[in-house]
Amino acid sequence: MKILVVGSGGREHALAWKLAQSERVQTVFVAPGNGGTELDTRLVTVDLHEPQALADFVVAEHIALTLVGPEVPLAAGIVNLFRSRGLKIFGPTREAAQLESSKDFAKSFMQRHGIPTAKYETFSDAAAAHAYIDANGAPIVIKADGLAAGKGVVVAMTLEEAHGAVDHMLADNAFGDAGARIVIEEFLAGEEASFIVMCDGKNVLALATSQDHKRLKDHDQGPNTGGMGAYSPAPIVTPSMHARVMREIINPTIQGMARDGIPFTGFLYAGLMIDADGNPRTLEFNCRMGDPETQPIMARLKSDFATVLEHACNGTLDTVELEWDRRTAVGVVMAAAGYPDSPRKGDVIDGIPPEAPECVTFHAGTRVVGGTLQASGGRVLCVVGLGDSVKMAQKRAYETVEKIHFNGAQYRRDIGWRGIK
Repeated sequence: MKILVVGSGGREHALAWKLAQSERVQTVFVAPGNGGTELDTRLVTVDLHEPQALADFVVAEHIALTLVGPEVPLAAGIVNLFRSRGLKIFGPTREAAQLESSKDFAKSFMQRHGIPTAKYETFSDAAAAHAYIDANGAPIVIKADGLAAGKGVVVAMTLEEAHGAVDHMLADNAFGDAGARIVIEEFLAGEEASFIVMCDGKNVLALATSQDHKRLKDHDQGPNTGGMGAYSPAPIVTPSMHARVMREIINPTIQGMARDGIPFTGFLYAGLMIDADGNPRTLEFNCRMGDPETQPIMARLKSDFATVLEHACNGTLDTVELEWDRRTAVGVVMAAAGYPDSPRKGDVIDGIPPEAPECVTFHAGTRVVGGTLQASGGRVLCVVGLGDSVKMAQKRAYETVEKIHFNGAQYRRDIGWRGIK
């Protein structure tokens, strides 16, 4: 069968790479893809962006199913469009994607359905937001209501920072419509984990756990980014914690969406904060796989992913059991100079070694120009190493990172540090 993956990042390269390993798959198309999908002989990169054009392409090419990577086309209703044309697609509808596309929608949904999360208020008036911050003090968290490419969250440790974030989002209109409303919530302390499941509207299949590293610099310093690396599995999600998250967060979310008349299909990502007493609370929902979590997760998946996706589209996920590589995977993001504020484009990339059983490099912000691979976005590459321990996987990833060169490359040197005892 033929499969289409929609998107252009490291997540989409990893999903397409995994799908291409299936003996049942004839061709994996990636639209619009990146330099890595273009150079990968197992994949076909197609320069299409618009949902309508993508649907036409699926019909013309007799593509069996479509997998959507990023949040923007989901929030715009690509699933609604494909389904209206009788095309198989895995992802949430526009209505269900509000769990990610509106922080206010997600918080009121959690409150209504008793899903543990931080207490919050929503504001579109700057004066009222400033008053709320003065009344509640810092640390406190300010979030743009809409999609802001992972950059619309400020964890303010001081009152000055919190007031500045409100002015930046509401008064300066930094995120346009996405920041016309903001959510201010209590600061949750603890350790974060990424809990990602696949849903077919009724059944839930949990993927391997992972942990993202949001801050730009080592020891979780510097500004928040879209993610500087991730590793899987996350030791903090023990078997008993896994069962508790399914019971208290994931299942009530899927059941709550169905009760609200918005059945959820697609990947559901719960960003968790697990406090010192071992209580998990939901920081946020995403309606797609995480990036960079997808890269180490896909590197560990041993099951035929194309078959799993078919079950997800057919509503039979309850018949699937996933098989995982017992090794740990550590994914290190190499970002462009100037990331996250103003990433530089055009730097030439060289030294990427060929894929090996214990290390693979996924492309994100890359493009091929006149036969030369160049940086074209903030997060450029994600190098995933596999090993029998976090330390071994980390060592393999960094050995490869050190072979790759482009001017101004930025990367953390401590990805996976919480997993090293």
